[in-house]
Amino acid sequence: MTNTSILEKIFKVLLIFVPLTLVAEFINISPIGIFILSSFAIIPLAKFIGESTEELSAYTGSALGGLLNATFGNATELIISIFALQAGLSEMVKASITGSIIGNLLLILGMAFFFGGLRKEKQKFNATAAKASGSTLLLAIAALVMPAVFVLTSNSPSPATVENLSLAVAVVMALSYLASLLFSLYTHKHLYTEDMAEYHAKWSIKKSVAILLASTISVAFMSEILVGSIESLVESLGWTELFIGVIFVAIIGNAAEHVSAITLAMKGRMDLSLQIAIGSATQIAMFVVPVLVFTSLFLGAPMSLIFNNFELAAIILSVLVVNSITEDGESNWFEGLQLLGTYGVMVVVFFLHP
Repeated sequence: MTNTSILEKIFKVLLIFVPLTLVAEFINISPIGIFILSSFAIIPLAKFIGESTEELSAYTGSALGGLLNATFGNATELIISIFALQAGLSEMVKASITGSIIGNLLLILGMAFFFGGLRKEKQKFNATAAKASGSTLLLAIAALVMPAVFVLTSNSPSPATVENLSLAVAVVMALSYLASLLFSLYTHKHLYTEDMAEYHAKWSIKKSVAILLASTISVAFMSEILVGSIESLVESLGWTELFIGVIFVAIIGNAAEHVSAITLAMKGRMDLSLQIAIGSATQIAMFVVPVLVFTSLFLGAPMSLIFNNFELAAIILSVLVVNSITEDGESNWFEGLQLLGTYGVMVVVFFLHP
């Protein structure tokens, strides 16, 4: 039995947590139990989101396939964050955004490089496309850093000023993201075109779309239950919203990218794997963040783009490390281990941070 078929069976078994979560919510068990059950329920659903978008990529090509995977993979993150904003957990939302960016860049890409390179001396990918994605990430960092610098260097700006600043930056970020889509899907799509001839879809387009929609809707229900347990979890375990957001919510919300990027790397499809990992981090910063800022206005609880210095330092270091490692267009297992080591250090520091 291959490793892939074993994983398939494990994810199918994990689907049992979906009805278990619904039962646990109905009988109102402890918040810790509900958090654990809903977390396990989201993982296989996110996996099916990733698998259906991978199937669709065989019909659409790697550039659009990577975009679909990142978009629907981030749908989990977006749904969880919207419910968290509704519950007044804006700081945890910003922590999960931080965790998603560093998780995609260090954990997911690190595991993709590591497992993909175990049986090969090196794996190659398009360096120009990687550099273009890296430069977009640097722009995202500038957009996230400058509001915090503004607050630090201003003389107690009013809440209205901070809100207007956040809204203006969100608009610029959204427009920049649309420009990056134009670059990757139209004007320079040749940089992102992977040879799809040897990859044959197992599912029809109709089946892929049906599974994609069903999984996304199911994730929405599980996310609402998950968020409902977080406040009680913080009180009972003594963990900070920062740690829960950066590590747990971010990993759960990005489970689809985890599975897809690593599986594709093991198959030697590094361009698509890189598109998913880096593309997801870019989409979180340039698309999900503006959407959350706009949504928070409608919810009557505006979310500012003022991240704390600790979160910003983690994001900046993650982008710089990844840009340095991917600039040569090649990867190996040791570079993956370096990324994982960097992520491990950040997990420890976020856990100990008061």
